[in-house]
Amino acid sequence: MQLLMRSQVLRGLWVSWPTHRPLCPHPRNLLAQPYSRTEIPQWGDYEIPKEFNFASDVMDHWERMEKEGKRGPLPALWWVNDKGDEVKWNFQELGNLTRQVANVLTETCGLQQGDRLCLILPRIPDLWLVTVGCMRAGLVYLPGTIHLTARDILYRLQSSKAKCIVTNETMAPAVDSVASDCPQLKSKLLVSNNSRDGWLDFKTLLKSASADHTCVKTKLQEPMTILFTSGTTGLPKMVLHTFGLALRSCLPSARQVMKYTSSDILWCMSDPGWILSVVMSVMEPWKSGACTFIHDMPQFNTETILKTLSRYPITSLIAAPSVYRMLLQCDVSSYKFPTLKHTATAGETLLPEDFEKWKKATGLAIHEIYGQSETGLTCAVSRGMEIKKGSMGKVVPPFDVQIIDEKGNILPPGIEGEMAIRIKPTRPIGLFSEYLDNPEKTSLSERGDFYITGDRGTVDEDGYFWFLGRSDDIIKASGYRIGPSEVENALAEHPAVAESAVIGSPDPLRGEVEFVTALPKTSTGKIKRSELRKNEHKLNL
Repeated sequence: MQLLMRSQVLRGLWVSWPTHRPLCPHPRNLLAQPYSRTEIPQWGDYEIPKEFNFASDVMDHWERMEKEGKRGPLPALWWVNDKGDEVKWNFQELGNLTRQVANVLTETCGLQQGDRLCLILPRIPDLWLVTVGCMRAGLVYLPGTIHLTARDILYRLQSSKAKCIVTNETMAPAVDSVASDCPQLKSKLLVSNNSRDGWLDFKTLLKSASADHTCVKTKLQEPMTILFTSGTTGLPKMVLHTFGLALRSCLPSARQVMKYTSSDILWCMSDPGWILSVVMSVMEPWKSGACTFIHDMPQFNTETILKTLSRYPITSLIAAPSVYRMLLQCDVSSYKFPTLKHTATAGETLLPEDFEKWKKATGLAIHEIYGQSETGLTCAVSRGMEIKKGSMGKVVPPFDVQIIDEKGNILPPGIEGEMAIRIKPTRPIGLFSEYLDNPEKTSLSERGDFYITGDRGTVDEDGYFWFLGRSDDIIKASGYRIGPSEVENALAEHPAVAESAVIGSPDPLRGEVEFVTALPKTSTGKIKRSELRKNEHKLNL
């Protein structure tokens, strides 16, 4: 890659910034540009085009808007790190760079449309370039977290039959330790300033690659990405998504959730290996011509996050509830966030008290979003919608979400059941296609006319959904059904508790008892129920 900073080499990224304009206007002036109403081509919620490719239909649209002077000077990608380094690319530069990436993958690596590529990188700009480059070439990319072990990588390479992997020098030794057991792996691309035997030098290849590339035509139902589930109850499943996942972000109903414009700067703090990052750091900002902001923090640091929100003109923040909880251990009210106007959360239950504390400290409500690796954006508290604390909002069309019983019957409001998405007579755009190479699991996820999310909840008379817990997490004790999040919320009310996790454990008298682990208020860590199962501490409640 090339940097936008002239004659400066940064972590192996290069690109010359055009000399006819400055690097960037003053940050505060970025939000005053009158370009916020420019929009992408319109599709209806229930219109299904035969062909769609996010790179050509969305990214190239905004590239044309820039060339025609219809989009302001805001970057499309803005990357910083804690060393003071900075990268800014507009859509034209992203277009050229991702075309170069597509040429590297197809011409140098010999990959063809439909081939699979494992992408394991930290939060560096290359990650976003390879993601869009894969779309341009029609390659199926498999994002993964940098916390994967050699065993995890082996499982992913073997099960996906990926022909190429892109990673950095930190992860390369783990790949090399298992590569001999992956005969289908033909190319290894290293994103680093240093070379490594047996690996292609990504940055050198990119520097010399042509930016002349024609985006392949892709059917809407062609594979775009494969995500791996967390594997809390077995080996991770491969979740196959088509280009319909990207199209869904462009539909009117999805645009109403976040209501981004081309003047917005979105910071999604999710790990790049998860669907929240796929949707919220790629599709959601760029479908609106907005800027995706990235901070490459090697370690979680509350002070860095708060200072970043104060220093940079970020308008929207998306983070897990635990992030807000840890930020609230600081004196948030002592910081000023002059441009921040929207905060959202997803991934776990938001505690009502954290909602209140954040709103008191910042004046901003936290909007809840619900989804899965299989579903993407499913329910949400959209901007402008009345907020019911504890609710994850209303369903986002074209999904039809219902609460059903074990026979597939729709339950009335207020009755607990399983959350399900209607898939018959038509499977909705944006829902995963299948668990790849696992027809049994795919079949088990369906009941009658519905896909079963595995989550339990209720819906009220106004159409607001309430999450109770995973179906396999619900605790049945002495005839009562107890949602783990209910116990966790109660524990969080104690001033000494920062984090807690609750699971059920078999008990001969009561059916189940709760196993609880908690972190003290002084801790900045995080615990999950899946981790608790491996290291249980019994507490009678």
